[in-house]
Parts: sequence; C-alpha cells; structure tokens
Amino acid sequence: MKMERGLSIKTIVAIGIGSAVFVILGRFASIPTGIPNTSIETSYAFLALMSIIFGPIAGVLIGLIGHALKDALFYGSIWWSWVLVSSFVGLFIGVFASRINIQSGIFGGKQIITFNIVQAIVQAIGWFLIAPTLDIIIYAEPANKVYLQGIAAGLSNIVTVGVIGTILLISYARTRSKSNSLSVE
Repeated sequence: MKMERGLSIKTIVAIGIGSAVFVILGRFASIPTGIPNTSIETSYAFLALMSIIFGPIAGVLIGLIGHALKDALFYGSIWWSWVLVSSFVGLFIGVFASRINIQSGIFGGKQIITFNIVQAIVQAIGWFLIAPTLDIIIYAEPANKVYLQGIAAGLSNIVTVGVIGTILLISYARTRSKSNSLSVE
C-alpha cells in the first residue's frame, strides 16, 4: 500500500479555485459599511465552507492567497495584518472541521451550533484582537481607528458566516450520503 505525502490533487485544486472565488466575492459581493476600508464580506462564508470541506491547510492557504491577491489586484498593495487574519480564520475553522464531519451528510442542529460557536470565537479573536493589534505594530495605525474597523469587520463576518455559511454547509451536506443510510452499490 502506498502512503500519500503532501496535499492531494483534489485539495490543491480546491485551494486554487477557492482562492479565485475568494477574490471574486471580495470584489463583487461585498457591501461597504461606512467605516473606511471595512466591508461586509461574503467571501468569509465561502472560506468557512472550503475550510470545513477540505480542512485547515486548504483554509489557511485560501485565506492567505485569496486575500493577498484581492488586495494586490484591487488596492495595489497587500494589507498583511488582515491577510494573516483571513489565514487564521481559515486555519482554525478547518481545525474544527472534524467535529462537524460534513462528509457524513449530517449537518443538523448540533453541527450548526458547533460550527457557529467555533466560527464566532475564531473570528472574534482574529478581527477584534489580532488584526487591529497587527495594524498598530506593522503600520503604526491609530488604535481607535483599527479597533473600530476590526469590530465592524468581525461582527459582519460572524453574521455573514453564520447565515450564508450555515446555508452553504446545509446545502453541501444534502449532497452527501447520510452516514447511517443504507445504499446499494
């Protein structure tokens, strides 16, 4: 029996496609909040979906590559503090994917609650604490500005992932065979 090393072709393709979709959603499916450089982003619901399906390595790379490309293409420079938080969010939602086991075809009340507790905690840590702190350290940004941006981004991401991410995961689970169902092959 041959042991696999590294990432599967399926995961590598998911990272490439996931990064591209993250860029597209970040550009065309975001809503400005009125707070400078802060939008309601649907891309994080998609990042959560991909992190749950493909795991933490895919999550961290989709967050990193997708956000860095989006910044470079549409803003002309990469805002590394927020890119790192996108990676953090993808990584830690992916780490908890095994507790949800979406591949079983079951995404009911218990899994929805687990998913939303995890994503809310991960995003709160990332957007309320890490992003603003890195903005101050890396870019010497004023604390009151970046903590307001972080809170706005975090709250909107928690809500969009909670609503859109949950809907995406319910829809995806419905495409999987239930783990306790009998099937004839």
